[in-house]
Amino acid sequence: MKFRTFNQNTIHKLPQVASLPKDQLLAMRAVASVFPFRVNFYVVEKLIDWSRVPDDPIYQLVFPQPGMLYPSDLAKMRELIVRGCSSEQLECAAREIQRELNPHPSDQLALNLPSWGGEPFQGIQHKYRQTVLFFPTQGQTCHSYCSYCFRWAQFIGDPDLRMANHEVERLSQYILAHQDVQSLLFTGGDPMIMSAKVLERYIEPLLKINHLKSIRFGTKSVAYWPYRFVTDSDSDDLLRLFERIQAAGKTVALMAHYTHSRELSTDIAQQAVRRIRNTGAVVRAQCPLIQHVNDDEDALADLWNTEVRLGIVPYYLFNHRDTGAMHYFGVPLARSLELFEAARENVSGLAHTVRGPVMSTSPGKILINGVAHIQNQHVFVLKFLQARDPSWTRQVFFAEYDRQARWMNELKPALGISFPFTGKHSSRPTEQRLSALVGGPS
Repeated sequence: MKFRTFNQNTIHKLPQVASLPKDQLLAMRAVASVFPFRVNFYVVEKLIDWSRVPDDPIYQLVFPQPGMLYPSDLAKMRELIVRGCSSEQLECAAREIQRELNPHPSDQLALNLPSWGGEPFQGIQHKYRQTVLFFPTQGQTCHSYCSYCFRWAQFIGDPDLRMANHEVERLSQYILAHQDVQSLLFTGGDPMIMSAKVLERYIEPLLKINHLKSIRFGTKSVAYWPYRFVTDSDSDDLLRLFERIQAAGKTVALMAHYTHSRELSTDIAQQAVRRIRNTGAVVRAQCPLIQHVNDDEDALADLWNTEVRLGIVPYYLFNHRDTGAMHYFGVPLARSLELFEAARENVSGLAHTVRGPVMSTSPGKILINGVAHIQNQHVFVLKFLQARDPSWTRQVFFAEYDRQARWMNELKPALGISFPFTGKHSSRPTEQRLSALVGGPS
């Protein structure tokens, strides 16, 4: 299949879209003026069940939905389009809306950007001591865009919000100087959008760094364009690169973004997984819980069971970050926990590698570990899986049970114990204090 993409300016060329009601098309254009939209022919032809539109999960996953904008913003953008306003006027109005949607959540630019050589190292994030994220300039787009994407700000053309870097030597020097770094994650966008030759230029200097143990690639290409690993002109070169990395004594891990089992239903998608695994690379799958897409216990269980059958390791189930269209796609934490636990009851132990629901917050990755009844009140039991401050890692803490809360900033500390990361109380609760709260020996 030839790789062809469509955006808000060419969407009308898709016959499936052209047949939709005019009002729906207008709303689609209005939303696509604010959020990035890009879809390829494979997703349109092979993954979407057009008889179920607009309720089809993959359609919700890639096509602009009216609910992604608040009603007043949707009305504003629709009116500008109907009036025939210029692209500059549309962009100006869109920028106003975008700035109010928390374009870079979890302090990505404020706290994760390291200083190197006396200046900020743009295009890199170093939040956890052992792991560095790198945003290669040539990899800051995707084969298709997810409507929920928490990195939507990368794709709207605003240089102040975009993370990217092309300095190969500087990246290797930074990692060489930081002996604690064990893992490098190429992310974006999607690094698999790059040619094997370009990717090799980034990889080659890293192979001689002994303390770097693994190289990861965050990618949705396995779902949106599996031909990347099978029939693209440099597919074999890419797979040989994976083999070279491993021959240098480093693990290759594809951090695959699968949101729904249908993304694994095609022959080409399954062939891509087989070819990747045949190189010795590990495929780990992670996704957010997305309302209208996979917020169903059967959908989650089916996804994890399918991944295990194909040799993919279920890894993380995230909660939608507090950015973009969270009001449309986000699932309350209590409901997320219920869905996660119900889905785990329908999978074998091989799928219990999945951790969730998890919030990737400014302080770190926080697991909603369960709900407990302590001192006559229901509380969320929370736990750090990783933390900006390593001393917080694995800490357990409590929040008041709230069925409506969707993010950490909507939760309140419970049982008289402040959150570990707040103010002067940012220390580990004593074991005696926790034991007394749950009724154990002091």
